[in-house]
Amino acid sequence: MTEVVLNGVTALPHLGVIQAVGPDAANFLHGQLTQDFALLDAHEARLAALCTAKGRMIASFVGIRPEPDRILLVIGRDILAATLKKLSMYVLRAKVKLGDASAEIGLHGLAGTALAANGLDPAAAPGRVLNLGAAHAVSLYPSDGVPRALWIAPAGGEPPQGAALDPALWAWSEVRSGIVTLSTPVVEAFVPQMLNYESVGGVNFKKGCYPGQEIVARSQFRGTLKRRTCLVQAEAQVAVGDEVFAAGDAEQPVGTVAQAAPAPGGGWAALISIQIAALDQGGLHARSADGPALTVEPLPYPLLEDI
Repeated sequence: MTEVVLNGVTALPHLGVIQAVGPDAANFLHGQLTQDFALLDAHEARLAALCTAKGRMIASFVGIRPEPDRILLVIGRDILAATLKKLSMYVLRAKVKLGDASAEIGLHGLAGTALAANGLDPAAAPGRVLNLGAAHAVSLYPSDGVPRALWIAPAGGEPPQGAALDPALWAWSEVRSGIVTLSTPVVEAFVPQMLNYESVGGVNFKKGCYPGQEIVARSQFRGTLKRRTCLVQAEAQVAVGDEVFAAGDAEQPVGTVAQAAPAPGGGWAALISIQIAALDQGGLHARSADGPALTVEPLPYPLLEDI
């Protein structure tokens, strides 16, 4: 792989923010999402999913709680409106107001030395939040060992310090981090474990009920999970939603591209959710049995069953 300097700051206009405000904000989201929001404090973030009753992911979030009665959910902008509408259906008598805060909140990605330049600890564990007055910085999973962070601050303020980072490099680093951000083509395609969410802090199996909890728990504890997400390199362009085929079976797809981005040295990087049995067959290709070849690479984190 070509050596890449992943260093600097970039705006993240492809992401938006859902805001939940009110005395019931934390308890409401606790009852809707896969993670524990009731015990969330100002110094930690939660990776979480909203699921259907069948356990299929409708959306994914990075959530923070800057104030006791206020939670911010960072989400892909393309699915924000539909997700907000879905969540709003369940508010009923809860004392919480949901809204699209994307216009009021600016989001930036930081990588490499930009973290230290803005007072962040490059060695902080993923999910730690540093409160910097009006701004909040969330430590993300690294990309090929390079530390990264998500900067959340009021729009129109001073952006974080650092050299400009090519947005394409940031998109590539997101894939290389191994964490899938759900987008339109794959809404309702996966239960959380199919995207390794239980291994990266996206599912809490000790919390109370939420839509799809029984399916998610059954997948975890009854050995019914047959798909996992893995990191691959593609020789040509691949897109989210593309089917994946294995050698020897041109008819039945064995996986789906969940996230993809062009690699700076050529080709593409992708995260694919694939049948575990198909990984042993090898000969993976996108779109068809003779489509772009996919080379599996090690995940940057251990799966829960391997710990």
